[in-house]
Amino acid sequence: MGEGSFLDILVLAAIAGFLILRLRSVLGRRTGTEQRRPNPLATQQQPPARPEPRSPDRAPDNVVAMPDRPRGAANGDGGMANGLTQIKIADRSFSESSFAGGARAAFKMIVEAFARGDTATLRPLLSDELYDEFSEAIRERLAAGHTLEETVESVDRAEIIDARMDGRTAFVTIRIGSRQKTVLHDADGTVIDGNPDQTVEVTDIWTFSRNTRATDPNWALVETRESH
Repeated sequence: MGEGSFLDILVLAAIAGFLILRLRSVLGRRTGTEQRRPNPLATQQQPPARPEPRSPDRAPDNVVAMPDRPRGAANGDGGMANGLTQIKIADRSFSESSFAGGARAAFKMIVEAFARGDTATLRPLLSDELYDEFSEAIRERLAAGHTLEETVESVDRAEIIDARMDGRTAFVTIRIGSRQKTVLHDADGTVIDGNPDQTVEVTDIWTFSRNTRATDPNWALVETRESH
C-alpha cells in the first residue's frame, strides 16, 4: 500500500470518528433491555400528554392516519419567547436550533415507521397514550389488509411556533413542512388512495414534551395535527 493511500485512510478514519461523536452529542442515547434506535430529540429528555385519534385517512392525497389532538391556540410571540426562556432555565442544554434539527429527523422516522407498522421504532419516540393510538391505527390497517407506503422525500422547514412549561414538563410545538409520497393499497394490491407518482406538500404541527426533572434525556411526541 502506498504512502498516499495510507494517509487517505487515516484522514477518512478521523473524519468518520468526528462525525460519530457529533451524531452522539446531537441524538443522544437510550439504554434498556431491548435494542432501540436513538431518539433524534434526545437533546437531554421525555413525556406526558392526552389524546383523540385522527380519522383513518388524512386527506385524499395524504393517507397517513395519525392521531390528532389539537391543544388550542399558541401563546403568541411574547408567550413563546417566555416559554422558551422558562424551558432553558429548567433545561440548560436546550437549544432551539438543535431541537428543530432533532424534530426534522424524528418526523421522518415516525411517519415512515407508522407506515411500515414498525412499533419498535415508534415506542421510544411517542408518549404512552399517543403510542397506543398509533398502535391501534396500525392494527386496524392490518386487519383490513391494507398496506400503506409513505416516503418523506424532504423536510423543508421546521419552525418552533409555541413553547411552554406546565409544572416541570416542557412542551414545544413545531410546524413542519415536508414533501411526501403516499399510497394505500387494499388486500389485493390495488391502489385505493394516494398516487405513487405524485409528491405532495404537507404541513404538520407536532408537539413534543419532556419532564425536565426526569433522568431520561428524550423528548416524546404527544400531539399531531395537520395544518390546513
